[in-house]
Amino acid sequence: MTISSRVAAALGASLLLFATPIFAQTTAAPAAKSDTAAPAPAAKTAKPRTAESLECSKQADEKGLKGKERKKFRKQCIKDAKAKQ
Repeated sequence: MTISSRVAAALGASLLLFATPIFAQTTAAPAAKSDTAAPAPAAKTAKPRTAESLECSKQADEKGLKGKERKKFRKQCIKDAKAKQ
């Protein structure tokens, strides 16, 4: 036997050894879902926006505010709007 045929035989045998677990069936059954498990939340449910919030957002847009400045402005604006009521 030549060296190249020995190498080919060794590669073939190693492929069979390492590929066998891929085709083997698993004996463990997948875990069944229980009815008592809490359902995963699909998405956060958004609260409806108040009139004050919408108005303050419009004002922030008109002023061109973004980021922290916008957040600070809206917070104060909503606080002031609720205080007027």
